[in-house]
Amino acid sequence: MKALTLIANGQLEVLNSSSPEPLTPDSSLVRIRAAGVCGSDIPRGFQSGAYQYPLVMGHELSGIVEEPAPGSAYSAGDLVAIFPLLPDMSESINQIGEYALSKNYDYFGSRRDGGFQEYLSVPEFNLIPVPQGVDPAHASMTEPCAVAYHAVDKPDISPGMSAAVIGGGPIGNMAAQWLRIRGCRPVIVSEPDEQKRDIAENMGFSVIDPITKNPVEVIQELTGGGADVVVEACGLPLTFRQALGSTGLFGQVVFMGNIHGDFTLSEPEFSAMLRREITIHTTWNSKVAPRGRDEWTRVLAAMQNELDLEPLISHRIGLDEGPELLESMFKRTLWYNKVIFTDDK
Repeated sequence: MKALTLIANGQLEVLNSSSPEPLTPDSSLVRIRAAGVCGSDIPRGFQSGAYQYPLVMGHELSGIVEEPAPGSAYSAGDLVAIFPLLPDMSESINQIGEYALSKNYDYFGSRRDGGFQEYLSVPEFNLIPVPQGVDPAHASMTEPCAVAYHAVDKPDISPGMSAAVIGGGPIGNMAAQWLRIRGCRPVIVSEPDEQKRDIAENMGFSVIDPITKNPVEVIQELTGGGADVVVEACGLPLTFRQALGSTGLFGQVVFMGNIHGDFTLSEPEFSAMLRREITIHTTWNSKVAPRGRDEWTRVLAAMQNELDLEPLISHRIGLDEGPELLESMFKRTLWYNKVIFTDDK
């Protein structure tokens, strides 16, 4: 089978390898239909961010069950999304289903080989059924969609609240969609990239170019003093401060972006935050418990009629194109939004 393999830092090759051995006794062999490129895959591949070499990256996955494990709830031909975290069930936090907060875990695409290959052996626990009619490429976006859902589920939201998202990349756009689904009006997206901003505007969001306008001032103007809910979706110290400054009285801020750099507040900024009595929420990853009422199931159901994911996809490519395209993403020599490897390319 083909596997897009990270041989060493910055060195990707498409290799032929044997089909994977069963990972656990209840593992099914899954043929990967679609695998999304996460922003974290770029530093993992090109900035010495890998745990080991060689490594097959890819943790945003959907696939077809090819060979079900004995006694599996799935049948050959079933479309599934793949939860990438492999928890150690002996860890106490996992007993309440908080797998993302555990310390001892394995992970497809980072700590072990992931889905930038044709087949993957997946334990029963990590398989999530995909509703009929959902595009496999969209199903591969379940992981980032669930991250956005988990973030938006943190604040106490009532219909009619105003909301803003700082950052209009794929996860920021998904957060904006969840805020709108929850009844927020208006939903404002601040995004410096013109094409990503156009995508958000075409989807009906109010948009701000933070290069030419001060997003804090514009959000305060559009919401009459500051948004009720603000989601930070960039991970930059500047955008963390913008999120805090854009929040109104008794407003709520969600820090979703994984920060790069030191985050400091001036004395006036901190005092203004206190005087507005805002609430700060932090968020990490997503939840797959309790099964059937978990965040991944909710996300997949929303792909049938609520979420609009196709406009976010900039590239559908095959594995053979991976080395060149991922290097271009790292060097920023092409524009991209959501890049997905699909088995039909």
